[in-house]
Amino acid sequence: MAYQINLPEHIKGLDDIAVAASRQQYGSNTTPVPDENPVVQVLKELLQEPMLILLIAVTVIYFIMGEWGEAYFMLAAIALVSGISVYQDSRSRKALEALEKMNEPLSKVIRNGVLKSIPTIDIVTGDMLLITEGNTINADGVIVHSNDFSVNESALTGEAYTVFKQADNEDNNVYSGTLVVSGLAIIEVKNVGAGTKLGQLGEAILNIKEEATPLQLQIQQFVKWMAVAGIIVFLAIWLFNYIRSGSIMNSLLKGLTLAMSILPEEIPVAFTTFMALGSRRLMQLGIIVKKIRTVEALGSATIICTDKTGTITENKMSLQAVYNAADNTLYETDNWPANIIAMAMWASEPVPFDPMEKTLHRLYENSNTTDERTQYNMIHEYPLDGKPPMMTHIYEDNAGHRMIAAKGTPEAILTVCALKEEDKTRIMQQLNALAEKGYRVLGVAASSFTGTDFPATQQELPFAFIGLIAFYDPPKAHIKAVFRQFYKAGIVIKIITGDNSVTTKAIAAEAGLAHADAAIDGEALMQMSTTDMQQQLQKVNIFTRMFPEAKLAAINALKADSEVVAMTGDGVNDGPALKAAHIGIAMGRKGTEIAKQAAALILVNDDLSAMVDAVAMGRRIYTNIKKAVQYIISIHIPIMLTVSLPLFLGWIYPNIFTPVHVIFLEIIMGPTCSIVYENEPMERNAMQVPPRPISQTFLSFREMNISILQGLVITAGVLTAYQWSVVNGYNEVATRSMVFTTLVLANIFLTLVNRSFYYSFIHSMRNRNKLMVGVICTTLFLLAAMLYISPIASFFSIAPLDLQELLVCAGISAVSVLWFEIWKMIKRSKKITP
Repeated sequence: MAYQINLPEHIKGLDDIAVAASRQQYGSNTTPVPDENPVVQVLKELLQEPMLILLIAVTVIYFIMGEWGEAYFMLAAIALVSGISVYQDSRSRKALEALEKMNEPLSKVIRNGVLKSIPTIDIVTGDMLLITEGNTINADGVIVHSNDFSVNESALTGEAYTVFKQADNEDNNVYSGTLVVSGLAIIEVKNVGAGTKLGQLGEAILNIKEEATPLQLQIQQFVKWMAVAGIIVFLAIWLFNYIRSGSIMNSLLKGLTLAMSILPEEIPVAFTTFMALGSRRLMQLGIIVKKIRTVEALGSATIICTDKTGTITENKMSLQAVYNAADNTLYETDNWPANIIAMAMWASEPVPFDPMEKTLHRLYENSNTTDERTQYNMIHEYPLDGKPPMMTHIYEDNAGHRMIAAKGTPEAILTVCALKEEDKTRIMQQLNALAEKGYRVLGVAASSFTGTDFPATQQELPFAFIGLIAFYDPPKAHIKAVFRQFYKAGIVIKIITGDNSVTTKAIAAEAGLAHADAAIDGEALMQMSTTDMQQQLQKVNIFTRMFPEAKLAAINALKADSEVVAMTGDGVNDGPALKAAHIGIAMGRKGTEIAKQAAALILVNDDLSAMVDAVAMGRRIYTNIKKAVQYIISIHIPIMLTVSLPLFLGWIYPNIFTPVHVIFLEIIMGPTCSIVYENEPMERNAMQVPPRPISQTFLSFREMNISILQGLVITAGVLTAYQWSVVNGYNEVATRSMVFTTLVLANIFLTLVNRSFYYSFIHSMRNRNKLMVGVICTTLFLLAAMLYISPIASFFSIAPLDLQELLVCAGISAVSVLWFEIWKMIKRSKKITP
């Protein structure tokens, strides 16, 4: 993409041949990556899987005992479990790679005399890199041209203050990873990739690990408890069998069988899969997830702090009125006063990116027969600064004629201008009248100054008030519906903006914001104590004239008040608040790189309605993870107790299941919890309930008890099938067939019932989930093959069942699971929310 702007004539940049030669000699602009072979990395991760270690141990024992069929089956199981793990890992990695590609930054370089936008990895040594306010610098270089240029180098130095630099400074170096605070510069790239200062820190950066989220910690703790329980029970079973039989190998085999039935290794895999695939789904909705941990917080968001311009409004600034102070006249037609339009344009950026400044440049072109922009050069710039803010540009032509133009909030401009009180009163009346219409109003001023010893601050210049310009940026057509969806989901909306209160209240009322009649400005907010600030933040929904420190203080006060805060922003001054928020959200189109770097999410189309989808996705992911974990708990209990109770209770057939039966159940359970439940659609009422507290335990005591109860009732059903078989004189093989079939069918019923802990499973059938249908059909097919294909039945030591026996198994499994539908029906009748 090429940009049509006035570039310094002597800077042409590299040509295509020089770019290729530089890349060949110095390499591409890529950061250090681990040099470990991906295959070796996957194998190392697999060998750390407890289930795989158990399978290998069981396989070795089978080989030692000479049971070749079982040994080869376990080898196949190892291959299958490894394959599933590799597949899950591959899906997660591909999702993350796609996210990284979407989030890949672009940089502007001058090549062949033309400014163009390229992927940052394509920057080469020798490139002429254009960097402007809000950019992250993506290579090390030397400044060759600059204009009021300053950087924040805290990423390298740890010092947070701003450093001004220019081409003729002793220190005219800039570094990759640092941030442009103000102005513009063209740098000649000296080092890229691993050769940059940041790249030299690459090894240290690669070794930094993100902290585990609360949900991850809870899941890790739960898995740890289950693993400890598994070890204890394994030792008990091994010792019990050894005392009875005196066979070490046989006892180890039975102990390992039980350990396999207890270990919930599916849970960490499910968590990783849910988060990675959830991030990919969000990307498909136009939301780039920079930090996967954010997905967890989305469903808990209680407050969304949004800016006004471009998020609530269209970001299409149209000029509505111009007030000329010289003749005390308000112009509301296209016949605008040329002098005010020109002065406002000179106070704008020479290369405008803000819609308002683009409009001013266009109006200047239309209202002036002679374009003087090419005749003047900016010799000094005061960037947007102050509370409230203003900006000033100083231009000079070759003849030495000087032009000093300023624009900013009317309050800031009026403060620096020498005006009589009656004139100030008249201007303020005009300002309020315009603001009440929802217009964004700017003050315009001019100054004169000789010499080059410019004051340290723009406020020290002697300004003359020129007039006011009023723009209208209407609310987006669908924003009312978006606000309604947030309110329905129990999420409070607060507007945090740099605009004045009158304009913001007018726009907020049009947009459908609740309690849009009250506002507090940033200065007043900062004067409050923490307690008073929290009270005002709870009561008031509009905060105006907010500067970076005030935004950050507001976010931190809300967080301290136990709110889960999402914050949208696009500018340099939004960076600290975006980083501080639980969910920082940057705008993809109008957002600066600093805002994008600080944020956890990026809205590709700058559309707040995407956040409704994001919150819904967050709630869906969290709910589905809970369903998966509760399913795992419920189904592990009958497997574990069916393996252990007949042995401990001294029943006639103590070894009803062997490792081959347990591993079959594990193989069908893994995809169910990590793939099938991840694909489960959002429940109908998910966006009509309040956000869950982020501090809430993942599985409450009540939810854990429900899952345990489900597991115990299924156990009772399976052991009923066991005793029914024994009472009817069945031998061990036939009994095993009844028990195994009952448990597999109960697993299918449980999969269907646990699709919702509120709606009936028949209602849930309306939610299409092809993966669930596929897994259930596959399970039934495999069960039929095991029962009715003789070699397979013989291998698993089970026998075919007739129709009556199948009906008994189906009946017992249905009763042991479907009782939960009565519990859900009672819950719905009492209108207890899920």
